[in-house]
Amino acid sequence: MKVGRGSRGGGGRDGGGVVEEERSGGVEAAPPVKRRRVAVAPSAGAGGSRRVQAEASPLQRLFRACRAVFRGTGTVPAPGEVDLLCSMLDKMKPEDVGLRADQEFFTARDDDEGIPLIKNTTLYECDNFTMIIFFLPRNAIIPLHDHPGMTVFSKLLIGSLHIRSYDWVDPEPALSCSSSSGDQLRLAKRVVNGVFTAPCDTSVLYPTTGGNMHRFRAIAPCAILDILGPPYSTEDGRDCTYYRAIPYSRHSVKNGAADQLNGVDEEGHRLSWLTETIPRMLRMRQIRYGGPPISDDE
Repeated sequence: MKVGRGSRGGGGRDGGGVVEEERSGGVEAAPPVKRRRVAVAPSAGAGGSRRVQAEASPLQRLFRACRAVFRGTGTVPAPGEVDLLCSMLDKMKPEDVGLRADQEFFTARDDDEGIPLIKNTTLYECDNFTMIIFFLPRNAIIPLHDHPGMTVFSKLLIGSLHIRSYDWVDPEPALSCSSSSGDQLRLAKRVVNGVFTAPCDTSVLYPTTGGNMHRFRAIAPCAILDILGPPYSTEDGRDCTYYRAIPYSRHSVKNGAADQLNGVDEEGHRLSWLTETIPRMLRMRQIRYGGPPISDDE
């Protein structure tokens, strides 16, 4: 899901669906996490005084790790770096970003148009990565969309979520065909298809030449912390494309390798045809972040 660029530490404008300005203020935030203060031995020349330094919050530690791991366009985190971020995200709790598990994120008027309103708030944004939280009411859907050349970490903080993710069978669109409507179809394999309930492990989308794709559907109201590195950038060829999945059996590729796949690849992944689309039932609103601050002055 593409979210527009804003200033560091928050802000920005959503780039998908119908964008609405937030007029009623940000998400109600829980009290900031209390920071334990530890004494540090005095340095030379300090005249015997003792300096006191606050312990970094879990969010600040996560930010530091992201700053070290994501190094810009054309770089991919090493397996050990992916494991590090997953380990840190797996331990993240709602209160680490100023939320409560019993918090109400939505009001009746959010659903006045019959389309669930998805809200998002940007925690931090720079050229190398973006940290953002999405709030999905029950039955809300973020349609299938891609993340070309990007590594994406999704941590479900609150709620229950159905995730379906795909990757291309061939990064180059060799296994493709045209439907009766003239749409160009590309063959993709489904790599994740299941329900996740918080607390649960972090979901990761790895970059490929062709892109990586996922779809979210809220079983119960959800809060999802996403980290995207590098972030979307039209100038660098990382624009957001939405897709619609079509059962493999509805189309075939003549004289191609796909003829022998019978809808399942050699690793047991279910195959589908994907065609580009424009989401018509998507409402999204940017709201103010009110959780613990992130400092990039370290």
